[in-house]
This record gives sequence, C-alpha cells and structure tokens, in this order.
Amino acid sequence: MAKAVENSSSRVEEGAAAPALPAESLAEASELVRSRKLSPVELVEACLARIAGLDSKLNSFITLTAESARAEARQAEAEVKAGRWRGPLHGIPIALKDLVDTAGVRTTAASAVFADRVPSEDAEVVRRLKDAGAVFLGKLNLHEFAYGASTVVSASGPVRNPWANDRSAGGSSAGSAAAVAAGLCYGAVGTDTGGSIREPASYCGIVGLKPTFGRVSVRGVIPLAYSLDHVGPMTRTVRDAALMLMAMAGHDPQDSTSLPGPVPDLGALVPKVRGLRLGLPRPYFYEDLAPEVKSAIDAAIATLVALGATVQDTEVETGNEAALPVLRAEAFAIHKETVEKAPERYHPETMKRLKGGASILASEYIPARRRVEALRRATPGLFSKVDLLLTPTSPVLPSRIDDLLADLDQLRPREIQMLRNVRPWNALGLPSVSIPCGLTSEGLPIGLQITGPAGGEAQVLGLALAFEQATDFHRRRPGGFA
Repeated sequence: MAKAVENSSSRVEEGAAAPALPAESLAEASELVRSRKLSPVELVEACLARIAGLDSKLNSFITLTAESARAEARQAEAEVKAGRWRGPLHGIPIALKDLVDTAGVRTTAASAVFADRVPSEDAEVVRRLKDAGAVFLGKLNLHEFAYGASTVVSASGPVRNPWANDRSAGGSSAGSAAAVAAGLCYGAVGTDTGGSIREPASYCGIVGLKPTFGRVSVRGVIPLAYSLDHVGPMTRTVRDAALMLMAMAGHDPQDSTSLPGPVPDLGALVPKVRGLRLGLPRPYFYEDLAPEVKSAIDAAIATLVALGATVQDTEVETGNEAALPVLRAEAFAIHKETVEKAPERYHPETMKRLKGGASILASEYIPARRRVEALRRATPGLFSKVDLLLTPTSPVLPSRIDDLLADLDQLRPREIQMLRNVRPWNALGLPSVSIPCGLTSEGLPIGLQITGPAGGEAQVLGLALAFEQATDFHRRRPGGFA
C-alpha cells in the first residue's frame, strides 16, 4: 500500500532538508500561538517539511493530508487573530493512528482489506479534537489491524525506530510513536489493547498514556477487542499528554463503554512525589529484565525516593489468563465475515492470529469475560497500601526488524515478551503511562511505567511530571531528528 497524499500535492519536495520545529513541545507551541507570536500556518509548514525530509527513514505516515492541514491552519490563525482562541490544541499539528475514522479520508488499519476504505463520519475522538482546534496532518502507520507489537506486519511496510533505523519502533502504534519522537507532529493519537501505546512510546523515547478504560470514546475507532481497547495520547512531554487527554476525553452516550462523569482537570497539572507510597510488583514485572533496563529502572526508583517517595514490594494479579481468550475471541468475531470472504487480503500472520480465535467457545469466553470484570472491580484493593505502581515498561529492548521478519513463527512469542509488562493494565482497565527514563549503551530509549487507580490520571501524570522535571531524558532526541 503506497503512501497517499490526500487533497493534492504536499508542495514539499521529498528528501528536502528538514527544518527544526519552531517550538519543542505542544505546550510551548500552544502558548506561542495563543500569544500570536507564532502562526499555526508556520507550525504546519515546519511539520510538513520535516515529514518530507525525514519520514522516508521511518515510514510513519500512511496518508498525508497536506492541503487540508494547511486550510485548517489558516482557519485557526484567523480565529486566534479574531480573539476566538479555543484552547491549548488550537492550531497545533497532530496526527492520527490509521485506525481512527476520518470523514472523507482513508482509514486503512494498515491492511489491504481496507485499502480503499473512506469513512463518511469522524470518530468521536476526532470530533472532539476538531472542536479543540487541532490541525490534522494525516494518518499514521501501525501493525495490521493493531494485532501485533512490532509493526513489521503492515500493508504499508514496517515502521523504523528513529533511534536506530534497523530496529522496530514497537507496536501497534508505532507510526504514532516514531512521528512524535522525530518531531513530525506535536502529538499523536494511539490505541492500546495490550500495550500498543506504551510499548512503542518506551521504544521511541516519548510519553504514551493509556487512560482508564472508557475515559476516551472508542466509537469510530476500528476495534481489535471491545473489552480491552483504549485510546490515548502520545507526546514528547507529560504536560503535552495531559493537554491532549483533556481534549480527547469525556462521556460519549453513544459508546456503551464510555465512563460517565466529568474529566479530571489536568490543565494545571502539578508534580507530586513527596509522601507517595510507590508499589514495586517484583514478581512477574521485574523478572528476566535486560540488564540495561534493570539499571535504568533502579536509577529511576532511586530518583523518586530522593524526591521524597517511599517504595515497597507488592503483588498484582495480572489478569492475563482471562484477557487472552477475550482478546482472541473478540478479534475473530470482529473480522469473521471478512476472513471468510476475502482471506487473501490479510497478511498471513494476521490471518493466523485471527483464526486462533475461532476455536474459543462461548463456554470459555463468558467465564473469561466475567473474570476480567471481577478483576476490574477488585482493583481498589491494589491501592489500599500504595498510591501508585512502578514497573519497567518493557523487559526487553527493541529487536532488529530483519531478525523479526526472518522467523515469523517466532514473531508472536517475541511480541508477547515485549508486551509482558503492559498487557495486565488493559485487562484491569487502569490508567498507565510510559515515560523515558534512560538510554542503553547503544543509545536506545528505556521506559518507566507508572500505573494508578481507575480514574487516577491526575496522580499518574503528577508523578510522571515530577520525574520528568528531575531528569532530562525527555529532552534527548534521536540522532538525525533533533
């Protein structure tokens, strides 16, 4: 599937020199736009130039909506000049994982199955971001139908890691992570069914937030598993993630999984660490870590203790045994009709995974689904003696793309290893963020994962912000993309 440029030519020559972004973070760009020191048009042109100059190394975009982005930027500029500033995302260029429906623009899920699919309506999250004044640059690459953690399986080809182009950028929201890390956009929307926001965020050295289950509407987002799907922001900084989440979140009466009640006010996010009780679930989450991952996490814990937190060992029931049959059965049910009518349009590896769900009986699925619900209702008990949980985001470092493609029979087991520490929080539905906390000797990013109680996005992001302010990992950029 070739990269498409919707709405005519981008007017930026492919391979052209890529200018630096006018502002480092979404929050900084927002303040410059609000004060009329920087135009949304300038922001969009800088992003488009960087995409033209750099994305050939990454393959992060599937569809570039250059002309509509320019039109949206001109409209935002006129509104700001007229004193009608809509908020922190007004005029800010972002991009969308290509699972998220956009009216009149292809939404392919990185699959030949949907190569020519053009939705007639926006997803709810797109509608909310449009209302906030965000400018959309296009649609981002992913693992086909989000059913994988390496993004080596995509009709648009693998996504390459900005920190090492021979390495996987993770998955399934790999295009989102790579584009943010490389400064091609100020933020991106990802989806997370078993870690697909947080694992690529860790591998690409950015912030990736999976909110509480139901915090962000999934209506209009191509599903993988209804019971486990989440939508969330991917950004360069913690504060940027908070600003995006506030625009994206909120009750959607047309989404049966949507949480009622108000969204936490994260606009004035405060760093919080002193006095917090941090739980370290060493069984399972701290086992068999790559040595450099262990060193970075130990150093991160020491930093938080020095800032006034206390730590204690704890245990977590992961819910993996219940979530696996739920994922497999729901994924097959969603694709059953297309699998039967046009199996040749799926990648063979995706087809193998989908067909694995055909054997899940109702007598297996129903108890597993009930177990997931029971575990979610019991999560307040996890936080009776601790406030938040700390773990490595991934126990292993990103693999080389050629190695992953060389043995597809081992691809899924390797992906499960990459996702080991992120999958449980989908089963439990808890808010969880990955933030950069170190670099390996080869210059590959390492992620720290912070998880909190249901509805606890403010606590999770408050601790993440405190760590971010005490370190400089979020300021480091991959070579060639600074």
